[in-house]
Amino acid sequence: QVQLVESGGGLVQPGGSLKLSCTASGIPFKNYYVGWYRQAPGKERELVARITSSGVYTYLDSVKGRFTVDRDNHKSAVYLQMDNVKPEDTAVYYCNTEYPNLHNYWGQGTQVTVSS
Repeated sequence: QVQLVESGGGLVQPGGSLKLSCTASGIPFKNYYVGWYRQAPGKERELVARITSSGVYTYLDSVKGRFTVDRDNHKSAVYLQMDNVKPEDTAVYYCNTEYPNLHNYWGQGTQVTVSS
């Protein structure tokens, strides 16, 4: 059974930092793309950041230079370091692991709220 367990969400002030963590089990983690999506109220889910199994990074334009995604294959974990956060970063953040065209798994989601 595949499980993705997220942690680290919460309330943060504009300009602050937050780190999200996700630990996976039940998959050969190193072979999967891993990353983070987010969904704000009334909006579609969007890709925030991702690392492929070969180490290629993708970032949403609006978070480039502020967010950093990283993976630890030994711990089957993926992280999202969020710096200089803005109110528009408020959303539910979802951990995702994908084996292209074959498997796609999601975490339960963690709320991130940026507000003073």
